[in-house]
Amino acid sequence: MRRVWLIPLLAALALLSPVQAAPAFRGLAVYTQYPAQTVRAGEPVSITLNVRNFGLPPQVVQLRVVDAPRGWRVRFLAGGRVVQAVSVIPDGEATVTLRLEPPRGVRSGTYRFQVVATGQNGTAALPLQITLGQVLPPRLSLEAELPTLRGPATSSFRYRLTLRNDSDQDLLVQLDAQAPRRFQVNFSLLGQQVTSLPVQAGQSREVEVEVNLPQDTPAGTYPITVRAAGGGASASVRLVAEVTGRPELRVTAPEGRLSGRAYAGGTEPLRVLVRNEGSAPARNVSLSASPPSGWEVTFEPERIDEIPPRQEREVTARIRPSPRAVAGDYMVTITASGNEGSASADFRITVLTRTLWGIVGVILIAAALVVVGQAVSRYGRR
Repeated sequence: MRRVWLIPLLAALALLSPVQAAPAFRGLAVYTQYPAQTVRAGEPVSITLNVRNFGLPPQVVQLRVVDAPRGWRVRFLAGGRVVQAVSVIPDGEATVTLRLEPPRGVRSGTYRFQVVATGQNGTAALPLQITLGQVLPPRLSLEAELPTLRGPATSSFRYRLTLRNDSDQDLLVQLDAQAPRRFQVNFSLLGQQVTSLPVQAGQSREVEVEVNLPQDTPAGTYPITVRAAGGGASASVRLVAEVTGRPELRVTAPEGRLSGRAYAGGTEPLRVLVRNEGSAPARNVSLSASPPSGWEVTFEPERIDEIPPRQEREVTARIRPSPRAVAGDYMVTITASGNEGSASADFRITVLTRTLWGIVGVILIAAALVVVGQAVSRYGRR
């Protein structure tokens, strides 16, 4: 009875036991990522080869090319030298470059080679196919991660570009830019400023473009065109700098003289300049004053609709000191206020009293007394 149950139990254990792994590969291998390539006729070809030792003892592997087409020059290069063999340790790998140079006048077509790697414990072979003929024309592409940036004129605009070489040959690419006058455009790669850079076939490079603007640049939208050219190919990308401005008011006077004169009780005009030194228009600018007690100050005009950047407007302030003001210097503060800021300046007003008319009056009175005295003395005797 026990034997009847023992057979199914052994069968179940056999099903649950792990499957034995297949034996691992042992030997030599030589390989490359691209064993078949198309190149331009007459140009040499460089192919990276990897020689790997799978589980064999350390050994020296001899390299050679068999069945090479007639007239082709074949060499193995490593470490800047011509080599004929490599040394590989167990499960180790060695890398060499196979240099194939076609003869002059070679015709377009497909040429086949075979690389043989021979060690003490094995041999490996790799067939190669090189086609000479039509290749991809030089082609560049240029893309911006963020083509439009926004900020004040005092900041730097930094754009990240991707430059891609979509051809089958390495190119030395020149960089330049077309920007508004006084804009400074710099190209940098890995933190270093450059004007040109090499780009390998089928590869791309990241380039940073830094644009510096004059601080007095008015608010607005400014286009910048970046161009890349090399090997007969070219590409361009359009960048945009949106400058956000801010008005900056300043109150001054012609020739910078913040002073004037007025007579007590009289009204005198004072020329005032309101300047916008910012990068955006100043709108709805109103004028006000803080004069001494008893003074009156009015403006013509009282409000300025708009002052463009880097421009100014002239305003006439009519100042009337108090009739009781004594002679001396007084301060009058004039303020210009807009929607986005204000500015003020202190003007020194020298008050004069009309002493001249008093002297004239005294002289007239004295003259009248003299005339009366003479008349009395002359007619009184009669």
